[in-house]
Amino acid sequence: MRSGFRRCCPAIQRFKKVQRILLIVLFLNLAVAFAKIIYGTLTSTLSMTADGYHSLFDGVSNIVGLVGSFIAARPPDKEHPYGHQKYETIASIFIALLLLYVGVEIFRHALDRFLIRSVPEVTAISFLVIIGTMCINYLVTRYEYRQGLALRSQVLIADSLHTKSDIYVSLSVILSLAAVKLGFPLLDPLIAVLISFLIFRAGFRIMKESSKVLLDMSRLEEDEICNLVLGVEGVLGCHKIRTRGGMGDIRIDMHVLVQADLTLEEAHLISHRVSKMLKAEYNDVTDVVVHLEPALPQGSYSKKTT
Repeated sequence: MRSGFRRCCPAIQRFKKVQRILLIVLFLNLAVAFAKIIYGTLTSTLSMTADGYHSLFDGVSNIVGLVGSFIAARPPDKEHPYGHQKYETIASIFIALLLLYVGVEIFRHALDRFLIRSVPEVTAISFLVIIGTMCINYLVTRYEYRQGLALRSQVLIADSLHTKSDIYVSLSVILSLAAVKLGFPLLDPLIAVLISFLIFRAGFRIMKESSKVLLDMSRLEEDEICNLVLGVEGVLGCHKIRTRGGMGDIRIDMHVLVQADLTLEEAHLISHRVSKMLKAEYNDVTDVVVHLEPALPQGSYSKKTT
């Protein structure tokens, strides 16, 4: 029981770090969102208000990520013998759905602006608000993405992509403000439409990556794994290599050919070497299941069989 607890400790510490990062990002996203929404509403600047709601949903996605990481941190149990890591993936997909919903709402409001014409008020403060919030978003994105890679957290990386889209959106808003200032108010809803498509793109990108985990798509190259395993002393061949999982939790299942006259202890030692080597080679690999098979007579099998 103690050894199982020790194995879970690194994962629990990892998720606690993820949760701390999400809390920091949540606070910054809410500050940025309210600044854009309040000023955009006061000045009737649709593109800035749209960008503000996008940032607000960044905050909502942080909360979703917090819930997902909290559940994913639970150790394996009777109902979940492989652990709860996929809850982090589910949280990532929910973040993507939020993005798509925001994109639809922004697109709808942009179409309404074409029907009901109004000229937003643009001042120097408008530019200061959007540039200041854009700088905060840039720092948040860099910080969250780096931490996501370091902690091998899918939800942090998904959330950083969500926040990164804010930077491009803010650049579009700056162009929109400049266009209104120069006397082209129609460009404000046009750029809002562009913003909606940027949000759609970010949402579909997150869903595409998350679906690979939920659908158990292959995560590592079979030939590469086999070539590595063949370098382990005592391994004569390998086949039926399968990989699944996501960032920080990839699992490998494979068959390894060894000499037929080996003792059980010797064969088990080879299996242990294979598992240890693959975990050392791939940082994301957490579990390796090795099925040992007696090798066929020399010349009757290939190093990699199918």
